[in-house]
Amino acid sequence: MAPSPSSWICDGVPKNGRTYPNASGAHPPYENFGPDCAVCGLPREAMEPASRANSSKKSPLPLVAVALGVALLLMGGMGFLSYRLFLTNRENNPPSLSGRSTSGSQLVSKTTARNAAYISQGERILISEPNPQRVALKQEAALAFDRGDWALAIAKYQELVALDPNDPESRIYLNNARARQAGNPMTMAAVVPIGTSPDTAKEVLRGVAQYQEQFNASAPNRPLEVVIVNENSPNGVTSLAEDLINSSIQGVLGHGTDANSRAALQVYEQAGIAALSPLTTNVIPQGNSRVQVQTLSLNEKGKQLLNTYLDNAAQTLAEAVAKKVPHAKVALFYNSDSPYSNELKSKLTAVLPQFGAQVVQQRDVAAGFNANTAMTAARQAAANAVVLAFSRARVNEAVALAIANQTQTPPLQFFGSDQLYGPDLLIKGDSAINGMILAVPWSTNPNDPFAQQAAQAWRGQISWRTTTAYDATQALAQAMAKGGDRASTQQLLRQGVQIQGQTASGTFNRVPLVQAAPGPNGPKGSNYQFNPLSGI
Repeated sequence: MAPSPSSWICDGVPKNGRTYPNASGAHPPYENFGPDCAVCGLPREAMEPASRANSSKKSPLPLVAVALGVALLLMGGMGFLSYRLFLTNRENNPPSLSGRSTSGSQLVSKTTARNAAYISQGERILISEPNPQRVALKQEAALAFDRGDWALAIAKYQELVALDPNDPESRIYLNNARARQAGNPMTMAAVVPIGTSPDTAKEVLRGVAQYQEQFNASAPNRPLEVVIVNENSPNGVTSLAEDLINSSIQGVLGHGTDANSRAALQVYEQAGIAALSPLTTNVIPQGNSRVQVQTLSLNEKGKQLLNTYLDNAAQTLAEAVAKKVPHAKVALFYNSDSPYSNELKSKLTAVLPQFGAQVVQQRDVAAGFNANTAMTAARQAAANAVVLAFSRARVNEAVALAIANQTQTPPLQFFGSDQLYGPDLLIKGDSAINGMILAVPWSTNPNDPFAQQAAQAWRGQISWRTTTAYDATQALAQAMAKGGDRASTQQLLRQGVQIQGQTASGTFNRVPLVQAAPGPNGPKGSNYQFNPLSGI
């Protein structure tokens, strides 16, 4: 493939000797016209050999060659001008090929300057794939999507979904290609932590994909398209938010409880875009299996919802501690670099004594940490229970403490918050986390109809994040469809949207408990699973 004068070829392998950890890897040669590769995210400079990129000296051209070049330039001036006009028109208006549709607005990543490599509607793969066969197939699907060949993109992404039904990214891109082929889609963004917590990102995206598929199958006036956004851009989440604001998206789902997430949510609010967080979207039963959704689209309401959730989570944990460990003396671990962890720690410190438990030690793992030393100190402080008020970035510390606890005689009972709920804890902790009790907003009850439906769709158990993301996507999509624009969508969500909720159990008002136990239904690589816990 020979590039045109204004384009460049990328194969995903840097030629300048530098490394780009956020690029997606090798792929078939692809012609690009922008600053970054549309397939893998590498910048143009990565395809320039190091000697060429670093050289500031040019070999002088022979006099004859210079003269010839001048002559050709004079002779072909008009032709060159015409060719440049053709190239400019090609860059701004890519050719429509046979069997390809140009329906839908320009891809969001094509309109962004700073974070294009972290944004995709199907034109690039954001979640790493360990299977080489699927890597090649995903690159083919992404290339077809990027070129607007919806029929081919649909075929490739259908093949990927058939090969791995548990992959939410491919399913969303398949739904997007169908929506683009149908024409005039309405577009929302799903902002998830792919870089720091890919399992958490997948859990959220499964809920998004499941409702997107259901919504589009209902033959709406406008199909739903989802832009997946990796929130771990080095430019920061507020920069990502600005990119999305400058695009065609109508609403945003995503973000969590940390300071960066709150800053991004504030940027969306100021721009008049509705933003829902799966964690702090409150589902309130209204009778007849219908629910009202309160959202985090407003700062004050969002703070109120988060505080309400943390109050209920702290109370649930404190009550569980008191019932499971009479006359409990608690070693409370937290990480001060997380506002979520700080706030939960403060609420636990206040509420534990109300249930007869005494906090005998508080330990900040962000200020230096050794698990064995920490557990020895907890035992010396007469602790007989451990409560982990960690953020999701501290799963490794939770596992280290659980392993160190195995050397204690007898081992202390462990409790924790929803942020530890996920496959990493079960896989890394193994027998050390046996019996650990967590408070989470939802649990996979096998008798729950939605749990059964989702387990069939994803070929396995789902987490509470999948369920709350499903409900939040339903609320946002219905408001988008009814409102038609950003302002109307935000206004509808301010008022509260009635949906046929799947959680429909007030789980943000009363936070259920789960317990780690041996079993076959855990994640691959683990002999443990989370079981719903009642009676304590």
